[in-house]
Amino acid sequence: MHTNDHNPPHFHAKYGDEEAMIAIEDSRILKGKLSRKSYRLVVIWASQHQNELREAWNRRERNENPGKIPPLR
Repeated sequence: MHTNDHNPPHFHAKYGDEEAMIAIEDSRILKGKLSRKSYRLVVIWASQHQNELREAWNRRERNENPGKIPPLR
């Protein structure tokens, strides 16, 4: 997440040279492109961290540091 991001709530996913903006609520790609394999990994990760993603977005809305969420293991 970037501190100056805009709605809808989302996060940025990078995998190799691929990059996309992903909606927090339903994991749909809002902008950018990921391969099917990369997208599946992002969806798995997002489902494991749904509450943390929402909390990070809320902190960002309050102009606080959204913090870091661990990567997929």
